Amino acid sequence: MKEYDYKKLQNGSDIRGVVMDGVPGENVNLGKEETFRLTRGFAFWLSEKLEKPVESLKISVGHDSRLTAEELKTTIADTLVHIGVKVYDCGLASTPAMFMSTIFPEYACDGAIMITASHLPFNRNGFKYFDKDGGLNKVDISAIIAYAESDAVIENLETVPNPGANPAEKRDLIGRYSQHLREKIISEAANTEHPDKPLTGLKIVVDAGNGAGGFYAETILAPLGADVSASQFLEPDGHFPNHQPNPENKEAMASISKRVVESGADFGLIFDTDVDRSSAVDKYGKEISRNAIVAMAAALIAAEHPGTTVVTDSITSDQLTVYLEKCLGLKHFRFKRGYKNVINKAIELNESGIDSQLAIETSGHAAYKENYFLDDGAYLATKIVIKAAQLAQSGAGIDVLLSSLAEPKEAIEIRFPISGSDFGAYGEKVLTDLKKWAMEPEQVSDGISLVEPNYEGVRLNFRTEDTEGWCLLRKSLHDPIMPLNVEVTKGSCEKILCIIKVFLSKYDKIVVE
Repeated sequence: MKEYDYKKLQNGSDIRGVVMDGVPGENVNLGKEETFRLTRGFAFWLSEKLEKPVESLKISVGHDSRLTAEELKTTIADTLVHIGVKVYDCGLASTPAMFMSTIFPEYACDGAIMITASHLPFNRNGFKYFDKDGGLNKVDISAIIAYAESDAVIENLETVPNPGANPAEKRDLIGRYSQHLREKIISEAANTEHPDKPLTGLKIVVDAGNGAGGFYAETILAPLGADVSASQFLEPDGHFPNHQPNPENKEAMASISKRVVESGADFGLIFDTDVDRSSAVDKYGKEISRNAIVAMAAALIAAEHPGTTVVTDSITSDQLTVYLEKCLGLKHFRFKRGYKNVINKAIELNESGIDSQLAIETSGHAAYKENYFLDDGAYLATKIVIKAAQLAQSGAGIDVLLSSLAEPKEAIEIRFPISGSDFGAYGEKVLTDLKKWAMEPEQVSDGISLVEPNYEGVRLNFRTEDTEGWCLLRKSLHDPIMPLNVEVTKGSCEKILCIIKVFLSKYDKIVVE
């Protein structure tokens, strides 16, 4: 019996792997057989969860602009059809739209599969799975992998007698999803002069990075009256020839900032490949990303939900906390990195009676309670657009929303490699030792203090005569590295960095340059 090991394909709550040759040292590990078995594993998992026969399931399949998307989609659709599943072929789509195929009544899918690897290089691809409860969690992906590795499970999913009798049905999901967002803008922008074209007079730059997000300019903004003529890289191209489709990428943000300023646009919107993340740029070309996009997302709901808790990832700044709590009157709950971590924490808070309307990472994953806690870059963009349309009626721009957000004097991120196969346990020991070190009288007297509660890594405050700031040392979610984030409002990051380097230098498996 053949042995399978698909655990290396799990990336938290996603499946990601190498799907094509072209990068030295990276061999294909997500091919036709892996796709076939993982697809059957998902169908079996969904059937068990819903207590429905496999042949009564309805599953949608879509993809972003990656080069291998069509080939993988064909394998997935054929696999599902051959076990009796009703399949909707949604073609080019976004990750959030795929989830909405479980919500829109004319689709009412039991599950959805999005073929994407977010912003990873051209030779990668993968799968995100959904059911009506949202994106699957890490434990669900582990279960699907276990099913995929089981010959008994795979063989028990019998082929239907006439597999070609019910082929995949092509559906324009992105058109339906666009309609959904247009209706929201028309309803909430409330332009009495142009009720059907509430974005009239606004010039908006959309940068899709040659991913799947070009539809936002073409089927949402333009039909509602916006001038999108300066938009760029709307054409899907899996080679990503212009810049990495990633709102965290410096080149990408510099590109859209330049475009907004040169074109005289009111603001710009930028998406990642599969449109589950977004960031913005104001009319001056200033980036609204990382801490600023968190602040913007929170400002958009502050009036409607006074005092609500905003859950963020661990690397958000102290200045953001001040803005959320002092300027907006909200609460800030700093949690772990990973978009599913912040989403699940917000859901958990609500279940315990603590109102939490927003879960968001500095990467641009923003999930609102009002939108099924779905991390949806186009939905966040839509809320920004609505607010921009409202502000424009009084001659203001979106920059006014962040006028009270202070920024650190300096911020850096350093990644320290860990050698050896036991990097997880080794990194944990380093963090345990750092925590003990920070509580020693010598460090306390030097103005170093441990931040508690803290849910990821070790966060330290520095309050010395010439330096005020903080650092966070943590383990990477997946890789043999220890990222260190440092921010200061006074002095230099270098001072804090030197202190941490001296501490790390005694560990022989930590590479400190």
